Amino acid sequence: MKTSRGTVTFGTEAIDFQILYVKRRTLEIAVYPGKTVIVRAPLDADFSEVRSRVEKRAGWIKRQVDFFRQFDPRTPTRRYVSGETHLYMGRRYRLKIGTGQKDEVKLLHAYFVITIRGKITVDRVKKLMDDWHREKAKDRFEESLDRCWPAFADLGPERPRTRVRRMNTRWGTLSANGMLTLNIDLIRAPRECIDYVVTHELSHLKYTNHGKDFRRLLESVMPDWEKRKHSLEISLA
Repeated sequence: MKTSRGTVTFGTEAIDFQILYVKRRTLEIAVYPGKTVIVRAPLDADFSEVRSRVEKRAGWIKRQVDFFRQFDPRTPTRRYVSGETHLYMGRRYRLKIGTGQKDEVKLLHAYFVITIRGKITVDRVKKLMDDWHREKAKDRFEESLDRCWPAFADLGPERPRTRVRRMNTRWGTLSANGMLTLNIDLIRAPRECIDYVVTHELSHLKYTNHGKDFRRLLESVMPDWEKRKHSLEISLA
């Protein structure tokens, strides 16, 4: 995929952005919880034109970045030690780490109970947690598709297949060959937020862009989608 980077200035602040040149007709500017600014532009878009569009939206971009900045202290760097809290399906659970007969993770009441066979290290705890979240994500995301698919079943295409990946800039994607890819970090979000992402991607079965028709379809299927999107951005900031 062709990419490029640029910078514009708003007041005294520099705004860095990345351009992804993709097969689409319109330009989209998105600001993510990590304050990353991503521009998805048509394959033949001229850099100067894209930069000009970003400059025109600089005020809006700055407001989005400032909004996400207020949540910076919410999720400090993970240390994977006993007493630290981790999110799962919108709830916080405290780690309780000890030695045992085998490596495993259990969710008991308000705790992630993690047992390690042998020496306890941060890397081993982190791998166990990552593997556990990945397995749970496969099941929970498939359940979300079960809930969301009936509203789209009459559109014609077959039900998408699902897979779990770690993605830096997107919560989900839907490929032309019917593969729904969801960001593993979504497993930390509440169920209604996961359903929002799945519904958003399924809406692309009919409209590949984010124009007015797409938004009308999304709103008809999920009237409170904006509230869910806002909740997602806050909960995982």
